[in-house]
Amino acid sequence: MSSPQRSTRHDHVRPNLALAVIATAQLMVVLDVTIVNIALPHMQHALHFSSTGLAWVLNAYTLVFGGLLLLGGRAGDLFGRRRMFIVGVLVFALASLLGGFAWDKGWLLAMRALQGVGGAIASPTALALVTTTFDEGPERNRAFGVYAAVSGAGAAIGLILGGVLVQALSWRWVLFVNAPIGIALAIVTPLVLAESPRSGGRLALADAVTSTAGMAALVYGFIHAATYGWYDATTLGSIGAAVVLLATFVLIETRSAQPLMPLRLFADRTRVGTYVVMLATGAGVFAMFYFLTQYIQEVLGFSALSAGFAFLPVSATIITVAQIVSRLVTRVPARLLIANGSAFAGAGLLWMSTLSPHSSYLTHVLPCLLLVAIGMGFVFVPITLAAVAGVRREDAGIASAMLNVVQQVGGTIGLSALVTIFGTASRNFAASHHTSPFGPAGFTHGSDMAFRAGAVFSAAGVVAALVFIRVRPPDAISEHSGADGTVVGAPG
Repeated sequence: MSSPQRSTRHDHVRPNLALAVIATAQLMVVLDVTIVNIALPHMQHALHFSSTGLAWVLNAYTLVFGGLLLLGGRAGDLFGRRRMFIVGVLVFALASLLGGFAWDKGWLLAMRALQGVGGAIASPTALALVTTTFDEGPERNRAFGVYAAVSGAGAAIGLILGGVLVQALSWRWVLFVNAPIGIALAIVTPLVLAESPRSGGRLALADAVTSTAGMAALVYGFIHAATYGWYDATTLGSIGAAVVLLATFVLIETRSAQPLMPLRLFADRTRVGTYVVMLATGAGVFAMFYFLTQYIQEVLGFSALSAGFAFLPVSATIITVAQIVSRLVTRVPARLLIANGSAFAGAGLLWMSTLSPHSSYLTHVLPCLLLVAIGMGFVFVPITLAAVAGVRREDAGIASAMLNVVQQVGGTIGLSALVTIFGTASRNFAASHHTSPFGPAGFTHGSDMAFRAGAVFSAAGVVAALVFIRVRPPDAISEHSGADGTVVGAPG
């Protein structure tokens, strides 16, 4: 006789402490992108990265993180979410510690990729642990609210903390800081969180390897083209390998009874629209932070700490606007909110493409940033709701998780593409003006061209929202009341 169904929570589990552990782990993973962004100029000088090769410091993390997110969630289902949560946190902490000791570019990039592995395991299992630890209703809603707030605040905290650590100590401490936090979390987790029941199924390792390797080959081809051109043998070989690997991934998914990424998700036009918009948003905004953090420090001469505070209005604006939009989704069609958000972001990027080496932060940079932030605040709430509108109950988790995946993948591909544009434009500027390609004038011109391309990505988001997304406000009400809490965080 089967035993009566019981709550998955053990008597010794203390929900508030459990939520603190889960939220701290999510904060550690989320702030990693922005905390490293502030340190990029210092990493470049210390380890002698080229201006285009520096993009790998971000891409090594976001590529692996995005590529393995679905696999991390599947591993939690198969082997126990608490167990995999601890594994993910420890891998992240170890990679951070070893990355802080990096003596050359290769070692740092390898550890950044390993951080991505840890983050991809810890992040989806952390969200799933909220579901298994807190009972459905007000208690779980409060927990999701805390989780969402931490995810949203992570970008701002990373910017300030990164500035403090770089200025007071060194760039290495933006990595070292994760180690003690991760170790403490791994020790405390068994004391405050219960293990989840395991489910059956396949791990889908081949799916994850082919998709992630395919994306890595594509990104490598883009960045290699920035220096050696599109007709270089290595560039063509990388892009060819990407096509083969990604085609193999799609073939595996079509033939698998338990695919890592069910292709039926793409049968709904609204869901396709949300993924295209999020891909475009990630592509434009990731690149903006990458170039602008360097511009503010290297061209305008801000210190690392001042640069961190310079971006603080972005996070505050996103949070404020998102709160307003969360009340509008029940009255305004999602496609209009999302399209307006993409338009605001595109306008900000287009204005940003007029920066010069002598631009003012207050009268030029800040207004551009605020426009982009308003756009992001308009996009994130309705796009999360639209992504799960009308989805089958068993696909709700994967449908919303895919938003995080395409955001990370979009950021990685977009950054690599815009770095290629940046490198080409900077060298052409230097040749015509007989100056250094990556001096203040050359760097600014290359960045302007990248921002202009980012605005094109945003324009594609506007079109995708208007053409594909069809969610009525009553649908948003229904989905809003039953959303699973998956949070799409602002890229940094």
